[in-house]
Amino acid sequence: MASHKQERVWKYVEEGSLLKLKSYLRKHRDLDVNFSQGKRRRSPLHLACYLGDDAAVRLLLSHGADVLQKDRKGDTALHVAANRALKHGKTAYEDLVVPLRKSCPEALDTPNTAGVTPQDLLNWIKRSESETAGNMSRPGMTNPEKEWVEKLFGECEDEFSETFGVYDADDFLPLDDDEEDFGDWADRIRKEYFDKKQAEAQRLAASCSGWKKKKKKSKEDREQEEKSHKELHKKLQKEHEEYLARAARKEEETRQGKKRQYDERCAATFNGAHSAESTKLSYSDIPWPAPKGTVQEMVDLMLHGVDRKDVPVFRKMLRKQQALWHPDKFAQRCEARLEEKDKQRVLDTVTALSQELNRLAHSLKT
Repeated sequence: MASHKQERVWKYVEEGSLLKLKSYLRKHRDLDVNFSQGKRRRSPLHLACYLGDDAAVRLLLSHGADVLQKDRKGDTALHVAANRALKHGKTAYEDLVVPLRKSCPEALDTPNTAGVTPQDLLNWIKRSESETAGNMSRPGMTNPEKEWVEKLFGECEDEFSETFGVYDADDFLPLDDDEEDFGDWADRIRKEYFDKKQAEAQRLAASCSGWKKKKKKSKEDREQEEKSHKELHKKLQKEHEEYLARAARKEEETRQGKKRQYDERCAATFNGAHSAESTKLSYSDIPWPAPKGTVQEMVDLMLHGVDRKDVPVFRKMLRKQQALWHPDKFAQRCEARLEEKDKQRVLDTVTALSQELNRLAHSLKT
């Protein structure tokens, strides 16, 4: 069974909270990241590969994640990465398969319960690409697009760790101010990576012209080559936009679910059947917005979904939460029902929440 610290690691990987994960692993350098969770018995490295989070994969590998650890089906993280490469193409291969293979080459030949190895899956990818390229080729002529793709694939594989590793530098850790939040940081890093990959693709595309015999290209050849490059650019752009959109949707769905759960628990605890005086409340029974989060994270979640630019609506929601967590009113409703061992901790947290809500209300007046 995973410890509390390990559950935090799992949570950060699942949420895509890279900076939180990085900071937490630095504080707990001796923490074992090779644990399993859920019915599928997946490790955090399995989860990062399944989600396609290449930054989390490299971070976990640097903290001793075991590529050979298996889930319930006998799959290693490299199996998961190879399966994702089957669905998402070379981007997933470069981001996930390459760092895992470099970290643990023997994982390529490790079979799962069905006897399938990651190498088997990668061979299937190569066969599919060869068949596709063969269908595109015309008899008696070379396929410049095929040559270009193969060279790009090989160069990206060889230079992956050098071209992308620079973004793991400590210089990108957030400062203790509000100038740049995690979402802005992640978007900036992704954009810089995408721009770098685009520049590399353009350089390789320009160099591929030297592979052909020196002869004047026909207008048809030039148009075909330009069309191929545009299609590749659109594909990369689309994949990048889809990644950002999926990440944003997942984060918003998670926050909406937590907000809905918070409202339901408030209604059940303060107004429902559990409000009977005979029902004792421990610290975990209180409907905290984010039980394991900071006071600021709790306030952000309880006010989630309200447009802060719409001051009247935002102020109305804020007053509702102030009334709900006012120390005196909370004590009238719940103090007699609190477990004695948790009473002081509960009241201290309620006071901290109330103070933060009051501070926010005061800022609207200034």
